[in-house]
Amino acid sequence: DVQLQASGGGLVQAGGSLRLSCAASGFTFDEYAIGWFRQVPGKEREGVSCISYNDGSTYYAGTVKGRSAISGDNAKNTVYLQMNTLKPEDTAVYFCTVVLRGVCPYWDYDYRGQGTLVTVSS
Repeated sequence: DVQLQASGGGLVQAGGSLRLSCAASGFTFDEYAIGWFRQVPGKEREGVSCISYNDGSTYYAGTVKGRSAISGDNAKNTVYLQMNTLKPEDTAVYFCTVVLRGVCPYWDYDYRGQGTLVTVSS
């Protein structure tokens, strides 16, 4: 079974940083894309960032571009999202997603993990 285990959320002051981690398992396709969405209750989910396995191409939403960096450690089957200069509007549940046989960016996904809450205080 595909599993995506997210961690790294927490409470941080505006201007601070967090690194989210997503440990992935259960799939061995050569072509997939993995990344993060976020959601605030009552609002549409937002695709934050993703990375394609085959060529390493990345995507960042305009709301986080320039403040975030996504990277992967293939040996650990883990993807990281470094988020800097956090703003109160970054407050959301962040969840890890994967699309099998797909590339980044993507707007729908095959699997998602449980979320990790990021709270940015002003």
